[in-house]
Amino acid sequence: MQTCGYSCSPLNVVDLIVDIMFIVDIIINFRTTYVNSNDEVVSMSSRIAVHYFKGWFLIDMVAAIPFDLLIYRSGEEVVRAGGEGETTTLIGLLKTARLLRLVRVARKLDRYSEYGAAVLFLLMCTFALIAHWLACIWYAIGNVERSTSAGIGWLDNLGEQLGRPYNDSIIGSGPSIRDKYVTALYFTFSSLTSVGFGNVSPNTNSEKIFSICVMLIGALMYASIFGNVSAIIQRLYSGTARYHAQMMRVREFIRFHQIPNPLKQRLEDYFQHAWSYTNGIDMNAISALSSSPSPPVR
Repeated sequence: MQTCGYSCSPLNVVDLIVDIMFIVDIIINFRTTYVNSNDEVVSMSSRIAVHYFKGWFLIDMVAAIPFDLLIYRSGEEVVRAGGEGETTTLIGLLKTARLLRLVRVARKLDRYSEYGAAVLFLLMCTFALIAHWLACIWYAIGNVERSTSAGIGWLDNLGEQLGRPYNDSIIGSGPSIRDKYVTALYFTFSSLTSVGFGNVSPNTNSEKIFSICVMLIGALMYASIFGNVSAIIQRLYSGTARYHAQMMRVREFIRFHQIPNPLKQRLEDYFQHAWSYTNGIDMNAISALSSSPSPPVR
């Protein structure tokens, strides 16, 4: 800690990078136009700032504050006094304000609905995020059950399997933090996907009740998230399917009119060039839309 300070932990560096990205996002929002209630595009800096102050500025500002960096010096004194756990808990509670930005992301999902790859990526990130939260709850339940379950909880079983059993008389005994987190995440992923290998199993009543809840959440996620994956993948290849359908029509036209080979090759080359240039978009329809009056800009 005396040689490298705050940057000793890679997680601290990642948190600092995320905080910098949030601050840059705030700056960008002060320069981003918006559409008011009269369908007018507002580009004046003062009005954009007022609109942002009335909207998401407070949430974005709270989410961008580097709490762990600000209380780093005070945290050193707390650690010397033996209160490291309290400092970690305080930092975690303060950083939960970042979750409020998820509401903002959810409101903008409709903008990316036409991009199948983006929607698929967001769905997988949502699944991984929920699995991470459930893994943290699963660890918390196991940690509480250690003092009341007479050594039959999943953490005690993990310690026996890894050859590092818990010993209350030895500080730091038991599995490492990495082993516990990876095992908890493995359990939640296997439960959410309805695989359930059974090598990490609930033993106490609290663990069994939580496992039932995870199974129910997994069933809902399958219905709401993974049920749309096939439609998204089909949408990804819809452009290729339309290209082959149009090419088949061109070849049927050539076959019906018995067009000779030189002209046939020219027709196919022209169609491929036009498709690569327009991607199958009806340019006449777009031209008709572009001739309509645009909304005023203020």
